[in-house]
Amino acid sequence: MAYAEKRVSQARGSKGKVTWRARYKKPDGTWGSEPGFPTKKTAERWGEEQEAAIRAGRWIDPELGRAHFGVWVREWMAAQSPRGRTTMNRWERLEAHILPKWEYTPLIAFTWFDVEAWARTLTCARSTTKDCVQLMARILNGAVDAQRLPVNPLAGRRLTGLPPDPAPKRDEEEQWAPPEVVLQLARRLGPHYGLHVVTTAFAGPRWEELVGLHRDNTLKTRRQRHDGTMFTCPVIRVDPDVGALAEYYKRDEEGKRRTFRGLEPPKNAKSARQIDLPPFLAEMLKQHLETWPHDFVFCTRTGKWWWRSEWFRIIRPAADGRDARPKARGTAVKEGWDPIMPGLTMRDLRHTHDTYQEQIGVRPVLAHEQMGHKYPGIKGTYQHPTPAMRQDRLDGLQELYERALGTLGWKSIWES
Repeated sequence: MAYAEKRVSQARGSKGKVTWRARYKKPDGTWGSEPGFPTKKTAERWGEEQEAAIRAGRWIDPELGRAHFGVWVREWMAAQSPRGRTTMNRWERLEAHILPKWEYTPLIAFTWFDVEAWARTLTCARSTTKDCVQLMARILNGAVDAQRLPVNPLAGRRLTGLPPDPAPKRDEEEQWAPPEVVLQLARRLGPHYGLHVVTTAFAGPRWEELVGLHRDNTLKTRRQRHDGTMFTCPVIRVDPDVGALAEYYKRDEEGKRRTFRGLEPPKNAKSARQIDLPPFLAEMLKQHLETWPHDFVFCTRTGKWWWRSEWFRIIRPAADGRDARPKARGTAVKEGWDPIMPGLTMRDLRHTHDTYQEQIGVRPVLAHEQMGHKYPGIKGTYQHPTPAMRQDRLDGLQELYERALGTLGWKSIWES
């Protein structure tokens, strides 16, 4: 049965201050204690509450709640198994923003008031601030699940009063490219690099899916029964096991960063899919593969996977423009380029494809499938793309391409 012990402080200047320590029997039969109570009654009551919780099977050891947040973070992260890049992003949030402030805070000491006040002091983008607080909430949820905390003070709370976002938002009109712009950029980059741009804009794969595309998964054939015959169309397949190139760092047993680059499953189950190709794009890919010696369709000329930073050096001057450079020792002549669409990224080109789908009236269930998105609600379970829907989409994309060629006065993107 719980009881209280009288404690008389011997510290200099304390004048023999009296406090009480609660004593209670733990589940393993040993005696636990908790000091600092002002009266005997409060100490006894606290100890009795612990023993009642133990009998009810809901007791949480107070010592576990005194562990530092940083210690629990490392234990929690080691127990997770998300995709590698997700792990990297979490560590970036922890090391850059969260741990400098909270690493040595006891789990039991967290309050929403303190966390929200800290969030308002961050100078990063609002989305990053929200990510940090959401990550902290998940970690403290783990502490509750592991019976280190009775409740999570961050659960279900919403940030308010954040300062204006320091990162200026881009104009929505700059997040997609008209077909003529896509073709102009592709011509400037040439057949090898330009095909990356055209495929993203007119098929919509993610960057990691594009770079991880193996030739064995290119120009496969979709077959579906339709009107007593068989509907067929060429596709590129995002493999469910190795359909995306991952770039991230992970930590070894000593905690050191190690860079990883390799093929992994795509982002989620819906991302493993077959993307229907309009006739012009299927023909471009066929011609490309006839002379391309490497296993991966969209890699460097030497057959290596692209680094994002390498591709950045390719697309930036093509989209943004560049000054002419005369011939000099060790450098080649470069013609000057006028800007085509400053700031355009591969992500913008993926936005572009979904914008095209909306423009040509692609049915939502098919548009979601082709982008690798989950169609929300019960309709995502009951509705399915039909061959007629697929053909309408392919016809619409083909028409966009041909109309852009006509507007530019071209017969093809790349002159032979």
